[in-house]
Amino acid sequence: MNIALFSDIHANLPALEAFFEDMEKRNPDSIYCLGDLVGYNIWANEVVNEIRKRKIPTIAGNYDFGIGRMSNDCGCAYKTDSEKGNGSVSISFTNSIMKDEERAYLRTLPAHIKVEFQLNEDKLNLLLVHGSPRKINEYLFEDREEKSMLRIMEQADADIMCFGHTHKPYHRILNSGIDGQNHFRHAINIGSVGKPKDSDVRGGYVILTINEQSSVLDKDSISVEFIRFDYDIERAAKAVEESILPNEYAENLRRGY
Repeated sequence: MNIALFSDIHANLPALEAFFEDMEKRNPDSIYCLGDLVGYNIWANEVVNEIRKRKIPTIAGNYDFGIGRMSNDCGCAYKTDSEKGNGSVSISFTNSIMKDEERAYLRTLPAHIKVEFQLNEDKLNLLLVHGSPRKINEYLFEDREEKSMLRIMEQADADIMCFGHTHKPYHRILNSGIDGQNHFRHAINIGSVGKPKDSDVRGGYVILTINEQSSVLDKDSISVEFIRFDYDIERAAKAVEESILPNEYAENLRRGY
């Protein structure tokens, strides 16, 4: 089974359109969205409706959670006063353009999706979250201490955990087995479709492959492919510049941050 996983579109319709075009050529068996449909650009309603019309199972990102409740807090970890100021403009703008039906959709999105596979008479749990199983806006960066990452996954009973939020893709394989018995767990950040932050301006997503041989006993029996695709960055950047949103968001798109 090939599973397409994408996240963090952030109202970037040109990127989402390019993602669908690329993904549909690969013809995955299933597709899931890990949240943050809105914020930082002008196409919040359009992005929501592109997801809805395709009936894609979707979880709430922290930005979706805030906008769904018409909150002035997106749960974003801004570090500087400048970032906080820009963020206030973004959430205020997004709240002002959000339509009632689209806002209601965001408000009803689930926090997690758990998919249980029965393979080789063994259970294999795939857990989809936005930030972490513990908190919607927790950042799971690649350099998180191994013991901490394992504890999070063990407590959530996740053999494969896929998440977004940091906009920086990676795949870590961790072994929680004891007494010489392997139990491999996969922590996968799927990156961002519409607001990458890894210095690569292209949008990104993941194809996860699980087959009848996949097992927690074999770390190589689960395949993760990181896919990057080009999109019309200038269209997205100019939309920011022609709105009340901070021009810095346009420059972030142009430099992959």
